Amino acid sequence: MSDKFFFKGRQDARQKHIKYGYEGKLYNKPGSKKSPLQLIVTSETRKAEVTKLATEAQMYVDITVDLSEGAVESIAELTTLLNKAETVKVDKLPGRNDPCVCGSGQKYKKCCG
Repeated sequence: MSDKFFFKGRQDARQKHIKYGYEGKLYNKPGSKKSPLQLIVTSETRKAEVTKLATEAQMYVDITVDLSEGAVESIAELTTLLNKAETVKVDKLPGRNDPCVCGSGQKYKKCCG
């Protein structure tokens, strides 16, 4: 007979993820021990500079030195992580009945609001 006629309990569609330990990329933070940054530099002195930058930022990196002609340095991942934009904080506007910020002495709703 068909399975439609017999109640077997609720069948959860996400059981596969629980059984097999599905893990997304949420835990792979770039520059951590699990996933170090892969960087390419063109000289040993540059390698020392980049290593110093990474240790100051407490990041893990794998640096390879490419001494061939026409080699291109690839440290874009490190620079984007180091130059991350700060959160912009905006001053809160005064409420309708608060005194105006321009210093007129009136309520905000009658002056600048």
